[in-house]
Amino acid sequence: MARRRAGCRWLNRCTDWVENNWMIRASFLLVLLCALAGCKPLPPPTPLEQLNTQQMHGHAVFQARCAQCHNDRTDKPLHGPSMLGVFKRPSLPSGAPANDERVTATILHGHGLMPAMGNTMDQQDIEDLLAYLHTL
Repeated sequence: MARRRAGCRWLNRCTDWVENNWMIRASFLLVLLCALAGCKPLPPPTPLEQLNTQQMHGHAVFQARCAQCHNDRTDKPLHGPSMLGVFKRPSLPSGAPANDERVTATILHGHGLMPAMGNTMDQQDIEDLLAYLHTL
């Protein structure tokens, strides 16, 4: 009788392992599918030689005011997140929607470690910068 119980325990453990192994595999596949579905490559930025006058001025503003902390043509972060594809994603790194209003507010008032730039840029600079960021 003791032998039979030992066999049942082993069978229960084996069945539990198979069920757990199946659940682990299914979970892994689900995570992998979600990751692949969310990893759509962003289109490349507009080449600099194809920018219009406003966008070129925005590029100059970016180089003067933003490039110390943000990359624009690569997805590698510096002190702040990369701006590559900033308007091609649904949200900013902060979680706010990626739209002109929220980006302008971040530029003017800062966010987290980013300082407010409102005193250093006029309205035309901000509009040109936004036009440039839309090309990334």
